[in-house]
Amino acid sequence: MRLFAAVLPPPAAVGELAALVDRLRTLPDAGGLRWTDRAGWHYTLAFMGEVEEARLPELTERLARAAHRTPSFPLRVHGGGRFARRALWAGAAGGLDDLRLLAERADAAARRAGVAMEEHRRYQAHLTLARSREDTDLRPFVAELEHFKGSRWEVTELALVRSDLPVSGVPGEGPRYETVGAWPLGGTR
Repeated sequence: MRLFAAVLPPPAAVGELAALVDRLRTLPDAGGLRWTDRAGWHYTLAFMGEVEEARLPELTERLARAAHRTPSFPLRVHGGGRFARRALWAGAAGGLDDLRLLAERADAAARRAGVAMEEHRRYQAHLTLARSREDTDLRPFVAELEHFKGSRWEVTELALVRSDLPVSGVPGEGPRYETVGAWPLGGTR
């Protein structure tokens, strides 16, 4: 199964961001973007790719430990950016050091459970909003995202999410996400 560890924003944060995305979708060239489904919005911490089911018990045990060792922390959706000319994302503000630490711990948990992880890179907190198959001028969208400051919320759990890629061939269909496990963070500061 295709898995990743993530922080899932609460419904209120999703609602605030959704209002902005609705405006972004009215901008010129918005129709050429593949917009992500808001039900699947998340901050990926560690992408694991295909994981053998036999590794799942040890992986979940190690992720639970990583969550327990990490205190809850504040976060908010904030600003945004782009990866090259192909992906538009919303950023984060608040406990970014804590978010990076949780990402490092999730990555280490997966590695220790025998999951073949990609080369470790510095964590960039982002929530993907849209993608393009071809180079697109995303600067107008980034300019709109630049001043967005969502409400503060508390990150209280680490989630393990299964990603099922589209198979129907329906244009615009995106992946389906299912939370297969979630663990509370270790407590408040």
